[in-house]
Amino acid sequence: MAGFGFSNSPAFSRDPQRAAQLQQDGAYVPGQTYAPQQGQGMQQPGFQQYGQPTQQGYGQPGAPTPEQLGQMYDRPTATPADTGRLTYDGVIMKTVVTLGAVALAFVVQMGLFLSGNGGIMQALMWVGLVAGLVLGLVNAFKREPSRVLVLAYGAAQGLMIGGLSVLLEFGFNGQFSGIILQALLGTASVFAATLALYAFRIVRVTPKFTRFFFIILIAYSLFGLTNFVLQMTGVTTGMFGLYSATIAGIPLGLALGLLAVALGAYSLMLDFNNVEIGVQRGVPAKYGWQAAFGITATIIWLYVEILRLIAIIRGNN
Repeated sequence: MAGFGFSNSPAFSRDPQRAAQLQQDGAYVPGQTYAPQQGQGMQQPGFQQYGQPTQQGYGQPGAPTPEQLGQMYDRPTATPADTGRLTYDGVIMKTVVTLGAVALAFVVQMGLFLSGNGGIMQALMWVGLVAGLVLGLVNAFKREPSRVLVLAYGAAQGLMIGGLSVLLEFGFNGQFSGIILQALLGTASVFAATLALYAFRIVRVTPKFTRFFFIILIAYSLFGLTNFVLQMTGVTTGMFGLYSATIAGIPLGLALGLLAVALGAYSLMLDFNNVEIGVQRGVPAKYGWQAAFGITATIIWLYVEILRLIAIIRGNN
């Protein structure tokens, strides 16, 4: 959900005091001098930090020659990647790898079902649901990102959404045939549109809008949790529980589904904004895994909501 993967990380915090904790990690913080790594920038033989006297002058033994000076000044400026800082490319690559773990587990679930091991597939779906919840909380509240835990979260979520998707795709007498492709296309379309809206600043992330957004998100989350409990206890009937109810002839799930997609889109904008803050702040590159986790969590939530929305629309036709 919104900011889920960024909630406890000082690297993406808007609080200056929490961001100052990054000094312990050697990250660049505005207002401080960044010290290049050995072999970069001015860390060359014969040179000292600015403001300090040099021990060897030009023409003295051990001093650099004119040719060496020319080579030093001709070298390209160190990039954020060279200095071990977070970059957009780094976040993209780590997010792709995490989504790859999701896709691999998804394919495993589909293979198990098609090979006649539907029982194992459903068992793994519940394992993925529980493991994904636990790993999601661990990654969200862990101060230091862990690549292993992030990839494990992706695999667990892949087992969960893979099992759910396969049940809809191949069950119910083919009523929802093709729903996986539709949900994937819908998720990709929302992601692309949201990225474009954010990149071109057509829609901006503002504190006032974000507070209003979180109020709606909390209310929707409570509704979803209540619906899940009612379904598990058998209180509600219907394929989607309370989502299957109708108000004035309009399926409640349709209205809530559209609301959830809008919430998911703004969640992505918050994720993009958090990544932008991290890159501008110059946090260590390892926090790219935290960003990958946050973006992946939002994409998975968005996919599940779109999957359910499509099923509700097709189920009422």
